[in-house]
Amino acid sequence: MLIKNLVLQNFRSFGKKEFTFSEETTIIVGPNTAGKTNILEAISLLSTGKSFRASVEAEMIKSTEEVGRVMCEAGGGDEGEVGLEVVVTRGELNGEKIPRKKLMINETPKRFYDFVGTLKTVLFGPWDVDLVTGSPSARRRFLDSVCSQVDREYRRSLLSYEKGVRQRNKLLQRIREGEAKRSQLMFWDQLLIKNGEYLTHVREEFIDFVNMTEPLDSEELSLEYDRSTISPARIKEYEAEEVAAGATLVGPHRDDFGFRAQGIGNSAQEKRNLAIYGSRGEQRMVVLWLKLAELAFIDGKSGSRPVLLLDDVFSELDHKHREEVMKTIGRQQTIITTADPHTIEEWRKSAQIIEL
Repeated sequence: MLIKNLVLQNFRSFGKKEFTFSEETTIIVGPNTAGKTNILEAISLLSTGKSFRASVEAEMIKSTEEVGRVMCEAGGGDEGEVGLEVVVTRGELNGEKIPRKKLMINETPKRFYDFVGTLKTVLFGPWDVDLVTGSPSARRRFLDSVCSQVDREYRRSLLSYEKGVRQRNKLLQRIREGEAKRSQLMFWDQLLIKNGEYLTHVREEFIDFVNMTEPLDSEELSLEYDRSTISPARIKEYEAEEVAAGATLVGPHRDDFGFRAQGIGNSAQEKRNLAIYGSRGEQRMVVLWLKLAELAFIDGKSGSRPVLLLDDVFSELDHKHREEVMKTIGRQQTIITTADPHTIEEWRKSAQIIEL
């Protein structure tokens, strides 16, 4: 499915703005602080239902306003045309409490797991190197973003699992204080095991797919999945520690994965942890490898190429890996941002240019 246009109202730095996009390549060029990344954030929001930048969703609303809105028309293939919309609020309007976020398809409110995945995207920006060096929670969010776009049951299981963890943690705290009995955990244990097993299954499927993807350089690359399996035996093993901590200590919410590289042939060596022993260039390269695999995975699972969103990535990559990105650009609708007008010279005749 292609994105045809984008309308922003009180979103980030934009009061009211509309953009249209080529079915092939669109390049958004402008100085830093012009709002280029805001446009990609809005498109990603319409795809995943979440911001990849905001810790609090109200941050996306223009500072002087109470409500922000992002809308687009998307279509192509067998899906027909749809209108997608996300409305973000500060939780109150004219003294009355209102939902902080509303997701809509063709002006009809939708639940999260019915909205996400209508417009599929892959986003690649300089901050993605944090997938290698950053916290496990960032890597889990990445897994959830990929898997949620291609699997409705994953989205449903994730929401159910996250709610279950919150409720179970509250109950564990009450047990610790002597206000509840362990037998009351049974319902939440079963819910977490059922949904957690599905989350692990789909995450494992994606990681296995990535590990079958050709490396970009001479070293073999791999993701090492550090799964936190949830089962009756594991819950039993940690029952005392969980009560003491007042928190659920096993399950997919504790998952992680790492990036590894290994030499080939006679120069083969121990697998290197690229978070610790990788150069900045190697870390950027392995993230590019991951993003190319993500493109292929979503394509294979959904039957159509996702929209590729590239935020100022050419300044971060060396010539060889820039060429890898260039080879990918023509295979799906691609929207690129750059602050360097010289970057786009070779595309002047073939791409749509938006100047901010």
